[in-house]
Amino acid sequence: MISFLSPEVRKVFERIFKVNVVTGCLDHPEAMHPWLEKQFGSIEGITCQKIIKVTNQITMEGALFNELRASRPIENKVRLGVEALIIDEQKNDPLNDPLRYTPADLFGRAIGRFSVSGSNVAKYDGLHAIIVFDHHNPLHFDRERIVDYFNTGWRWAQKAHEHDPNAKYYLFIWNCLWKAGASLNHGHAQVMLTRDMHYARIEYLRRVALQYHKQYESNYFHDLFQVHESLGCGVGKDGTKVFAYITPVKDKEVIIIGDSLSQSFEETVYEVLACFRDQLGVTSFNLALIMPPIAPVEESWEGFPVMVRIVDRGDPQTNASDIGTMELYAANVIASDPFKVARELKTALLAAHEPVAETSKP
Repeated sequence: MISFLSPEVRKVFERIFKVNVVTGCLDHPEAMHPWLEKQFGSIEGITCQKIIKVTNQITMEGALFNELRASRPIENKVRLGVEALIIDEQKNDPLNDPLRYTPADLFGRAIGRFSVSGSNVAKYDGLHAIIVFDHHNPLHFDRERIVDYFNTGWRWAQKAHEHDPNAKYYLFIWNCLWKAGASLNHGHAQVMLTRDMHYARIEYLRRVALQYHKQYESNYFHDLFQVHESLGCGVGKDGTKVFAYITPVKDKEVIIIGDSLSQSFEETVYEVLACFRDQLGVTSFNLALIMPPIAPVEESWEGFPVMVRIVDRGDPQTNASDIGTMELYAANVIASDPFKVARELKTALLAAHEPVAETSKP
């Protein structure tokens, strides 16, 4: 696929990404053959395996793809087991009545149509709250609710900034279910507003993007999408750019880029999440909204977009973790094929949808 890129795009690809292909072979005893055939379909398929190593040379994100693992069918599981676990915990859920059972911030609450803020009891940072959803089950979201969650988070950020004008760096995250790190199953996101500089990985991305622009006189994020679009992994919709990342932090990572936190951008995030849930069978995921500071700062954020990153965290009904030592200290081991994810995304995003009625933005 790289060889068929135009010379201009291939040049951009090769300055961002490095690809290595190796073969891993093994000598399997005959006693293993029945299990191997049952598990992988054939003996020949596992005897010599192609591993593709992709490294983003700008951000130093790396992924190891095994064709054998990626060729496994994506299971679109019925979520009855997961939903039963969620419902079982609903009776002891403190977030069912957030106005009564969550504290408020000193500057009050942000209230939306389908969500409300509450001050986080165990804080990551000085200004840290949760956005409590009206549904106990976090998978029961629709277009209007996703837009509302973002808007309530933004209202909280504005109130927090008024309370502490030195806090300017906003982060919105959503850990969906226990597999993604949520301590409570009830649907909720978390919002933070920090001082002095953005959180370390976001600040690092800002710095490498500025260095990239200085070195190549081109916007890193524009080039990143151009490469993915040329490979068939990206699609644009209503001014928002969406792509299945080829150096994902974990399986099925999708990045969404826009110029602002507009309703159109938020609705595109909904469509990606709906595709995850309804087409890809994802029940547990992490989502992060990353954006420039909400007030003027000394350092340059020129060319830095509003960005959402979403990643699948695997089946909540399994005990196995999807992250181990390799992911923590070396490179990310990936079992999903970003090209298959991209095909599902294109189908979902290009389908016709009725937009949510425009609401006044905070």
